[in-house]
Amino acid sequence: MNQSSPRGAGGAGGAGWFCPPTSLMDDATEEENGVEFEACLVAQCDALIDALNRRKAQLLSRVNKEHEHKLKVVRDQISHCTVKLRQTTGLMEYCLEVIKENDPSGFLQISDALIRRVHMTESQWGKGTLTPRMNSDFDLTLDSGPLLQTIHQLDFVQLKVPAAPMLQLEECCTQNNSATLSWKQPPLSTITVDGYILELDDGNGGPFREVYVGTETICTVDGLHFNSKYKARVKAFNASGVGQYSKTLIMQTSEIAWFTFDPASAHPDIIFSNDNLTVSCNSYDDRVVMGNSAFSRGVHYWEMTIDRYDNHPDPAFGIARGDVLKDVMLGKDDKAWAMYVDNNRSWFMHNNSHTNRTDGGISKGATIGMLLDFSRRILIFLINDEQQGPVAFEGLEGVYYPAISLNRNVQVTLHTGLPIPDFYTPGDADPNGSVC
Repeated sequence: MNQSSPRGAGGAGGAGWFCPPTSLMDDATEEENGVEFEACLVAQCDALIDALNRRKAQLLSRVNKEHEHKLKVVRDQISHCTVKLRQTTGLMEYCLEVIKENDPSGFLQISDALIRRVHMTESQWGKGTLTPRMNSDFDLTLDSGPLLQTIHQLDFVQLKVPAAPMLQLEECCTQNNSATLSWKQPPLSTITVDGYILELDDGNGGPFREVYVGTETICTVDGLHFNSKYKARVKAFNASGVGQYSKTLIMQTSEIAWFTFDPASAHPDIIFSNDNLTVSCNSYDDRVVMGNSAFSRGVHYWEMTIDRYDNHPDPAFGIARGDVLKDVMLGKDDKAWAMYVDNNRSWFMHNNSHTNRTDGGISKGATIGMLLDFSRRILIFLINDEQQGPVAFEGLEGVYYPAISLNRNVQVTLHTGLPIPDFYTPGDADPNGSVC
């Protein structure tokens, strides 16, 4: 994904876009909306007041329970002291009666026990009987600070999702197999937007999928299929949710593939020139370079001309996966399907398996053509506009890059954007292996 905005030729080819006329709200609608909004605000404030009253009732209930608990503890202590006081009063009256006893011997017999009982009663009074068991103050403090702060901060916030964005058709375009889309919010929209979600289908009428999520209002999507009509739409979102989709824009990618060699994925020994259309190598060993566009659908044809051919090397031409080995001949591993050719003959090779030796080689000025047909799932090769051998490979599925391996004895130039050769008729595969 690239948020830059290349302004390539091609425009919004095939774009479909219909803008509804802009209308202003009349006074009656404005008045109705104002009354409705005020009623909603009053209802929300009343709900807050009701919630506060319910909480006040709950807090008062807790205070009443605490008050009842304190009273119960005080009453229990008073009752306990009353009983203790009666017991002490009875003991004092008993002691007075004993002192009045005229028989000294009888007094001496009970005096020790009476003294111990008096001391015990005295100690019991001193063990907290008269100490209050409950504090008269309430150990509760209402913390209203946070609520007051929240009330002071109570204000209007964004409660609406954003309006549907407007695609800017004058800035939307396709270039080769890339599409650039630009959009903006409606002029009268004042709703905050946190970001956008751009969706494209698969170019074949399939479901939409997200290709970009972010705050930018322009996006370039690379790596699309050639000769395909893509549907694009965008929607905005904020903290309240996701808004409606924009109108759907239909964009047509280039019918014919235009591409160059890719320096980013090539072996370091590859030498580029002519705006990455011509390659050579500074090593005696074979090195791989791929195109910068991948194919997975349609019919594609491209050619390479031999600019220099010394000492009869055998360059290999074909297609490869993105993770093909770059330091061996194309076709040595299972990630490439190739034809390698010298000055006399050619072979097809995949996963180091050599097949279909065919007479006819190359020299300086020769042209090698590659025709990849995903409807038939086949790859065929041409030398100087003539098919070289039978259908080279069948059952091809997935994503493939144009590729070549060469050494320092070879220099080639790539030619793309070519029409399908006249002799080739797309359709079911020929069981005999020829498409001529």
